[in-house]
Amino acid sequence: MHKIINSLLETDLYKFSMGQAIYHHFPGYETTWSFKCRNEDVHFTEEMVEEIKHQIKMYCELRFSEEELKYLSSIQWFKKSYIDFLRLWHPRYEDFTFGTNSPCGLTIETNGTWLNTSMYEIPTLAIVNEVYFRMKYDYDKLMLSFKDRLDKKVEKLVSGEYNIGVFSEFGIRRRLSAEAQELAIKELMRDDYKGSKFVGTSNVYLAKKLNIKPVGTMAHEWIMCVGQGNHKHNPAYSNWYALDAWVKEYGVLNGTALTDTITTDCFLRDFKLTYATLFSGVRHDSGSPFEWGDKMIDHYNSLGIDPKTKTLLFSDSLNFEKADEINSYFKDKVKVAFGIGTYIANDTDVDALNIVMKTTACNGMDVAKISDVEGKGMCKNPDYVHYLRRTIAWRMEH
Repeated sequence: MHKIINSLLETDLYKFSMGQAIYHHFPGYETTWSFKCRNEDVHFTEEMVEEIKHQIKMYCELRFSEEELKYLSSIQWFKKSYIDFLRLWHPRYEDFTFGTNSPCGLTIETNGTWLNTSMYEIPTLAIVNEVYFRMKYDYDKLMLSFKDRLDKKVEKLVSGEYNIGVFSEFGIRRRLSAEAQELAIKELMRDDYKGSKFVGTSNVYLAKKLNIKPVGTMAHEWIMCVGQGNHKHNPAYSNWYALDAWVKEYGVLNGTALTDTITTDCFLRDFKLTYATLFSGVRHDSGSPFEWGDKMIDHYNSLGIDPKTKTLLFSDSLNFEKADEINSYFKDKVKVAFGIGTYIANDTDVDALNIVMKTTACNGMDVAKISDVEGKGMCKNPDYVHYLRRTIAWRMEH
């Protein structure tokens, strides 16, 4: 099979945003990441597992070019010290452990510094996806169905049937293939939409190649590791520690806060006037988007901040129809934007994989995400999840 990942830029922008903050503030943190396939009917064959290992080995041979580093340095918030670090940085195959002892037939774990292991998540998931779909199905037929569905959804944006305002493509981790993702972005890069505007992609490599905006700020790992990786911290204050470190690194730049790592209600206890002012907006990733959005608008109003000056970024399992509903509901109340992934990058006649790679330990201690809904978290130790829930409940009640 051809090489799937061809550049170290071929990852989400927020990996670099978090990477710089990790480099400057938490360079000694160590993390463990674990792969999980949530589909119950998916099985990776031995041949697939070997191909995945081969692809990751080739990924680990990549290095940044000076042209790529020059591109990163053109992004306003990246500093020369971090660019110099990336000049020396490369993935280490020794950080990966592979196995077959799981219901889906594939286990992947990475261990090492947070600086390293954080960077492996997105390329690994992109490789697993593309290997699976190319080896399991007739890929050419899948691409035909992908193109057909893409044409139809773009037609609905052009006609104005869907009016979704500002949106970006977030699909690299679950894309059908690199070819499919690039095709989708090229199709979306048009200026004849009536009520929608495509503004960029989280894939830095394609943003550079196609001369569009790279987008992305922070992920759950930031709040989990900053808030729970220091054993002296009370994890119910994870958001405060994470927001504080982010502001120290970026000030008012690059500020979209993720709310649901240990529940949005707990997040709002720490998202007071200073942070709510400094951050340009917040991102939704679980639970009812309408209830969440209303809650955020009420919170901004309670602080004396005009919600219309802030952006609500929605990114939870979206399609154009859902985005249209959300955009219509919040119109004239607040700025709205969408990050849409699988629906753009892997919409075919076959169901997409629901695969994740999550931080499961930091500095030798369990870490966990307590989402706004059941089923989105991942932790190897149920006792730790119980402890985390108790600390959150104690804080909320007292």
